[in-house]
Amino acid sequence: MEDKEAQSSARTKKALLVVNCLLLSLGNCGGPLIMRLYFIHGGKRVWLSSWLETAGWPIMLIPITVSFLRRRREAPETATRFFQMKLYLFLPSAFIGLLTGLDDYMYAYGVARLPVSTSALIIASQLAFTAAFAFLLVRQKFTSYSINAVVLLSIGGAVLALHTSGDRPEGESKKEYILGFLMTLGAAALYGLILPMMELTYKKAKQSITYSLVLEIQMVMSLFATLFCTVGMLINKDFQAISREGRNFELGETNYYVVLVFSAIIWQTFFLGAIGVIFCASSLLSGIVIAVLLPVTEVLAVIFYQESFKAEKGVSLVLSLWGFVSYFYGEIKRSKKKQQTNSTQETQVLQLSQP
Repeated sequence: MEDKEAQSSARTKKALLVVNCLLLSLGNCGGPLIMRLYFIHGGKRVWLSSWLETAGWPIMLIPITVSFLRRRREAPETATRFFQMKLYLFLPSAFIGLLTGLDDYMYAYGVARLPVSTSALIIASQLAFTAAFAFLLVRQKFTSYSINAVVLLSIGGAVLALHTSGDRPEGESKKEYILGFLMTLGAAALYGLILPMMELTYKKAKQSITYSLVLEIQMVMSLFATLFCTVGMLINKDFQAISREGRNFELGETNYYVVLVFSAIIWQTFFLGAIGVIFCASSLLSGIVIAVLLPVTEVLAVIFYQESFKAEKGVSLVLSLWGFVSYFYGEIKRSKKKQQTNSTQETQVLQLSQP
């Protein structure tokens, strides 16, 4: 009976992993593209863009409500609270949310200054930071294949640093371009810390972590990230500028607000997908999935925005793909070895149990 429950739980977690990988894919590819769309057609507000990355947090109330109604139907005597989160989980989630708000601003600043293809490749270096912090905070175990993947991805990002002004947008100074490059790199490093911090929060929590609780964590993180960016918007007077900017938007005022709304929705799928993958697997896998989607973002940026794709980007892309293949090849080999070991152990147990 216990084996059947364990197998059912494992299947559920695998299904959740697939769903969250899909959410992460949508957000990771769509988020940078729609943010860049805002900037190239007349948008100027960096704080507004960073605010939109988490402003869609009220959407989380829908699945949280569905989860509560399901719990109340299945076990009405225990489902007495709408929110399950307790204070010792709320506080670290709020703190990580504030860090996410800072990361949002740094990333939005970089996207405002860099082509999507360049910013995407720089963000690939996030995996190296995630790996390092995962080792320090959650004692992540590495194989030769995962180490090889991290090294290749890091070198791929470094290749771009050698040619930081080769694809500078027209009319942008070299100083602004370099600052955008450094801010994007800083955002990659900070998010590389946030992912393992989230995994550590799960492990140190004094209550059982369920997926419905993950939804609450995501809402709290996004809420505090939004509050952080709201302060920046108030200081920068971005709220007053929205209507004026909408009237002057190159794609029209209606499309301006459509871009803002869809930006908030798409980015919410990214953040939910990222912490959902951590819940189902690990922070390292979340970082790997983000990096795996790099080629897709690259191709979409070239198709939709006619961005240049010079030699250094090609080299960086090849190194990144090589790193991805190395990681997943290692994971497949490890999975097969584990299955063989389990099969051997089961055979030995059966042989010993026979008279």
